[in-house]
Amino acid sequence: MSLDSQTVALLRQMVTDQIVPGLSYAILEKNQVVETEVLGASQLVPEKKPLKPNQLYDLASLTKVIGTTTVILKLISTGQLALADSVKKYLPQFYDPRVTIRELLTHTAAITGYIPHRNQLPAKKLMAALYTLHTGDWLGQRVEYSDLGMIFLGEIIEQLFKKPVQQVITAEVLKPLKMDHSTFSPPAADCVPTTYSPQQGLLQGIVHDPKARILKEHCGSAGLFAPLADLVKFAKWLLADRLSPSLFSERLRDQLFSDQTPTHTAGRSLGWDLRYDRTGQACIYHTGYTGTFMLLDRNSQSSLIGLTNRVHPKEHNQDFLTWRDKIIATYLTEK
Repeated sequence: MSLDSQTVALLRQMVTDQIVPGLSYAILEKNQVVETEVLGASQLVPEKKPLKPNQLYDLASLTKVIGTTTVILKLISTGQLALADSVKKYLPQFYDPRVTIRELLTHTAAITGYIPHRNQLPAKKLMAALYTLHTGDWLGQRVEYSDLGMIFLGEIIEQLFKKPVQQVITAEVLKPLKMDHSTFSPPAADCVPTTYSPQQGLLQGIVHDPKARILKEHCGSAGLFAPLADLVKFAKWLLADRLSPSLFSERLRDQLFSDQTPTHTAGRSLGWDLRYDRTGQACIYHTGYTGTFMLLDRNSQSSLIGLTNRVHPKEHNQDFLTWRDKIIATYLTEK
């Protein structure tokens, strides 16, 4: 019997109970895959199709940690950035000199304000509007998760590399890690569809996130498509005894597995969220709106990766969130 038998049972039941159309998952122990399955359907409408191995998923916000965060950590390792640097040092038009790289990474930047018709604006107007926002009075004090911090970090990456952020992620992360099937411009036929409407049909091979659709290759918060096998490669790389290739320093890797908010009490790391197992060991964790999730524990070199299209066929699927949280809690208890 697997060490994670209860977790596996819940993962399978989530598909059996039709909480999601299908699921691709992998469980790693001692940095080796011990359980992996592809279950259920890739789509339910307009016709039902089986889920197949190696199909690409819209990773949504997993883009933030696999891509943008990794590039930022590389820039810190090479001395081109520092966590304490003001964002305004790199983006002179930024609205508040107090906000630092650390606060963007830990979602403690207190980005606040309203942009009318945000999801209908063209790219240049949307980006210009982001610079009209302001800072709430909780700067550095509490976590409020936001896509906008990662979009600003993507802007900083573009300033330093003089290339669109998604091109940088491809060159600096995906290629060195041999994540050969991960891409920001996938063939639609290779992708698991997300939402569906009778008017527009399937959303397939097109990023689900509206801001990512608008900003295209300039978006650091979403847009990456990948198969399960490439996420396993990423997990194995980050959990290995030594980082090879060394995209960022071992010191920064150590810091990832602890609270990096300005108060060191708000429960987030650099880019990643934190979860704790029954021994109190910190694990890094992140999710994507489309139904993706990834949890990594360096201490035991174990990981749980789950990919679903929980927004198919309809976007509002709150039951999945309850199931996902139960699965993560069970995994942390029995791993």
